[in-house]
Amino acid sequence: MTTLDDRPRHVPARLGGILSEAERLGFDMSCDLRTGAFLSMLAASKRGGVVVELGTGAGAGSAWLLDGMDPTARLVSVEAEPRFQEVARRHLGDDPRVRFVHDDAERWLRTYEGPRFDLAFVDCRPGKFTGLDRLVRLLRPGALYVGDDLKPQPTWPDDHQSRVDRFVRELHRHDRMRWTLMDWASGLVVAARLDDPPYPA
Repeated sequence: MTTLDDRPRHVPARLGGILSEAERLGFDMSCDLRTGAFLSMLAASKRGGVVVELGTGAGAGSAWLLDGMDPTARLVSVEAEPRFQEVARRHLGDDPRVRFVHDDAERWLRTYEGPRFDLAFVDCRPGKFTGLDRLVRLLRPGALYVGDDLKPQPTWPDDHQSRVDRFVRELHRHDRMRWTLMDWASGLVVAARLDDPPYPA
């Protein structure tokens, strides 16, 4: 039987520097390589699209998204912790396709009034465990949603598993999305936004 090697064949040029700085800062929550390659592929499918990342961290996810985006696509990446996001700014801030926002992601979602999104990557609690209804409304029909870190991690606080369990149980409430759970990488949820009004069952 052939074993599939799902390690990425290509990584963004600036990823190594980002991960090195993140390690020096003690930031150990960057998206893994397989998730990153998946994000790059999805971003490549959204030519000229508007991409949002909730939870910049140190910028690993941003690097992968930019790696897949075409020259006309745009990325806005939101992070509450400035010292981590500053790593992303140093390594990626010269790319005109990206705008880094220092803000609480839940507050930012509540006040956002720009164009709807074609791809959302959620790497923090807002937009996943809180504020999901708001983010769903901000997705265009046909947009894709990716959330990671649904499999247990050594860094999880004691109450986090119950938060994940509740999130997974309640996904069906969001009937404007078609959801798929993936027991792969760090544990992903991937979804497509359905048409307005909701696609009939």
